[in-house]
Amino acid sequence: MDAILDRLNRLEELIKEQSLSQKEVLNFTEATIYLELSASHLYKLTSSGTIPFYKPNGKKIYFKRSELNEWLLSNRQQTTTEIESIAENFKIKKGGGQS
Repeated sequence: MDAILDRLNRLEELIKEQSLSQKEVLNFTEATIYLELSASHLYKLTSSGTIPFYKPNGKKIYFKRSELNEWLLSNRQQTTTEIESIAENFKIKKGGGQS
């Protein structure tokens, strides 16, 4: 009986995840799950204006998935290879071309 309940719980979780992955607008709780952030951290991000969000009636907070994706992918860090390439190009342009 426990095994059946465990499987049902897992199926329920999978259905919720599937439903969440198809929504374009997420509520606050769904956004914490999607972003893998604690509620308090997400509140800090919204109060500081760090993350884009909507308050249509001035109370509940909603998020647009595409904007969350853009936010997640912001502030990209360059790889060591990219930094080395930029430095090499800079040296060539400045006339110090040999390594």
